Amino acid sequence: MKYNNSDLEYLKKYIKENNLDDNYYNSCLKELELGKPIQYIIGNVNFCGNILDINENVLIPRFETEQLVVNTIEKINELWPNQNIDLIDLGTGSGAIGLTIKKRLPNVNVTLLDISDKALEVAKHNANKLELNVKFILNDMLENLANKYDVIISNPPYIKTNEEIEEIVKNNEPHLALYAGDDGLDCYRKILSHVKENINDKYLIAFEIGDTQKEDLFNLTSEYLTNYNIECQKDFSNRDRMIFIWNK
Repeated sequence: MKYNNSDLEYLKKYIKENNLDDNYYNSCLKELELGKPIQYIIGNVNFCGNILDINENVLIPRFETEQLVVNTIEKINELWPNQNIDLIDLGTGSGAIGLTIKKRLPNVNVTLLDISDKALEVAKHNANKLELNVKFILNDMLENLANKYDVIISNPPYIKTNEEIEEIVKNNEPHLALYAGDDGLDCYRKILSHVKENINDKYLIAFEIGDTQKEDLFNLTSEYLTNYNIECQKDFSNRDRMIFIWNK
C-alpha cells in the first residue's frame, strides 16, 4: 500500500460530496495503491478556494504556493491600490497563481506563460471554467519577450538535477516543471537575466523558492538588478520559501 491515511480520507470525502458510487471508489483505490497522487486521480485540486482541474502535464498546486499568492496580493495592494496593472505568471502550469490573482484582483491584467503547450491547455481550461479573461503565451520564460509588466510572479522549477525528492513526486509529476540544473537556479537565471527588459520602472517580482535557496537568490538578484528592495518570507513551517523584489 503506497497511499497514506490522509489520501484515503480525502478520497472518501470527495466520494461523499460528489455522490459517487463504490465502483468509482474502488477504481480510485487501485490507482492509489499504484502510487498515483490522489489529486491526479480525481483530476482536480482546491487552490485558494477555487477548484482547478489538473492532470499529469502540470504540477499539483500546493499550500506553499497559496501563501505566495496571498502575500503577493498584499504587496500589489500596497504598491498599486485599486490600480490597473499588468502581471505575468511565468511557468503557469495549471494557471493556479495567475488565475487566483485575477479572480481576487479583477483590475489586474493577467498573462499566463508556459513552455509546455499541454500545460497551457490546462490553464486555458481552468480560465474558461472560472470565467476569467486572461492572456496566454507559449514561451521559455522571458526569452525574446517584448512586453513590459508591473508584476512578474513565478513558481519555477527549482530542484537540483541530482536532488533526492519524494518518489510519488518523481514518478508522477512533470520533470520539466521540477528540475532546474545542477544548482536548481537555471530558471531564476533565465528570468533575472532578461527581467530589466520586461519590467516597468515601478515593479514587483515574486518568486517561490526552495528552502535553502535564499542566499543564492539574493546574490543572483544583485547580478542583474540595482536600486531594489528585497525580502524573503517564510511559510507556515518557518521555512524560507518566498522572495519579493520591488522598486517603488
